Amino acid sequence: MRALMLSILLALSCPGLAQDVVLSTGQSLYLPIYSHLLYGNANLGGKPGRYPLSALVSLRNTDPRQAIRIVSARYYDTAGKPLREYFPKPALLPPLGTLELFLERNDMSGGSGANFIIAWQADKPANAPIVEAVHADITGNRTLSFVTSARVIK
Repeated sequence: MRALMLSILLALSCPGLAQDVVLSTGQSLYLPIYSHLLYGNANLGGKPGRYPLSALVSLRNTDPRQAIRIVSARYYDTAGKPLREYFPKPALLPPLGTLELFLERNDMSGGSGANFIIAWQADKPANAPIVEAVHADITGNRTLSFVTSARVIK
């Protein structure tokens, strides 16, 4: 515990260790999605159970001065097959604005290895957006939720 506290204090007191903010005029982002989770023991057919989840994809413009455009948000299944495009035309995301996409719990077409490829652009260099998915199932008095985060890809 003492070593952990020392590491945290060192990281906070050494600005060179912190990540510098890099401005960009656009990126492609990979966001993992779980339309269901595999769980339990395998059945007689050798397959585990499937637990369906909804997912709320949140695209947040972190730039306080500059709007960005969401050029595309393509949803792919576990095998990499494209399922749908959420932005057939670019959508403007104002400074500090948020756009949301929702995948219903009963739509398990993506599978446990589904993903989005999300492309954004800006006219001038801007802070990169935060793109996350909140996966959830709230049934009776039981709640399951977790977050996945997008990563920049080339």
